[in-house]
Amino acid sequence: MQNTLKSAISFTGVGLHSGKPVRMTIRPASADYGIWFHRTDIADGDAMIPAIWSAVTPSRLCTVVENAAGASVSTIEHVMAALAGSAIHNALIEIDGPEVPILDGSAEPFVAAFIARGFVAQRSDVRAIKVLKTVEVREGEAVARLEPSDMLEIDFRIDFAEGAIGVQSRRLNMSNGAFVRELSDSRTFCRQSDVDLMRQKGLALGGTLDNAVVFDGDRVLSPGGLRHADEPVRHKMLDALGDLALAGGPLLGRYTGIRAGHAMTNQLLRALFADPTAFRLVACGDRVGEKLPGVGVHRGDLPSHRRAVAAA
Repeated sequence: MQNTLKSAISFTGVGLHSGKPVRMTIRPASADYGIWFHRTDIADGDAMIPAIWSAVTPSRLCTVVENAAGASVSTIEHVMAALAGSAIHNALIEIDGPEVPILDGSAEPFVAAFIARGFVAQRSDVRAIKVLKTVEVREGEAVARLEPSDMLEIDFRIDFAEGAIGVQSRRLNMSNGAFVRELSDSRTFCRQSDVDLMRQKGLALGGTLDNAVVFDGDRVLSPGGLRHADEPVRHKMLDALGDLALAGGPLLGRYTGIRAGHAMTNQLLRALFADPTAFRLVACGDRVGEKLPGVGVHRGDLPSHRRAVAAA
């Protein structure tokens, strides 16, 4: 069955790239509504923006959706991952600015708030998108691929010159609470050289060592170090789930990313939906539904909760 939140919940913070303060409220929505953004700061014109692959506009550093009137919301990947990883299928996201708040740079603050607020089951089946044949896009050494599978799997590999990152790979079956347990607390990351370059271009103005992991050669500059030894590749998997959530329904397929980013994952979705023989919609009964991300998540799945219990 589809799910929504029991009641509205608000978040405040700053945008990672704009540095501007923002308030965002996620409200319950009816069955089959999907996920929509509403720019409450736009008084005239269309302020409703669908969270769907076809509304994504080109951006290298984050995921941006835009409507036909030019209203947009950026850096949506973490909240989209949190919604998908918590099995929330319907929500209205009201936001009073152009960028989602970065919070701690991960998806866990969203997930923790969702679990605390609670979920409502709705009387409508989840319709998943089942991948029927391999679809792939390439750009130099970067690859993004979808292959048939009975569940969503994410397989990611990164390769950075920085000694503190290096080559990392991880593969995960995303069923049930796997996203919450294994990926949700992994933070966005960058190299110090990237920070310097982005700020010269007026970007990353809201970035701090408290909401991003910053690497400089063999050093991790962020206080407290890493939450996981392979936190960077885990965060890339988090981003991939958020971008795949723009498919319009849960995916049943194996996603492989090799040095892939937001733009490539969107290109992959466009390639999938351009070929009607590459997918089909399936109604999820109990057997299929129990394999979807987020089914049955609870407070004990949160990494911060498990760390607190271990430390007690």
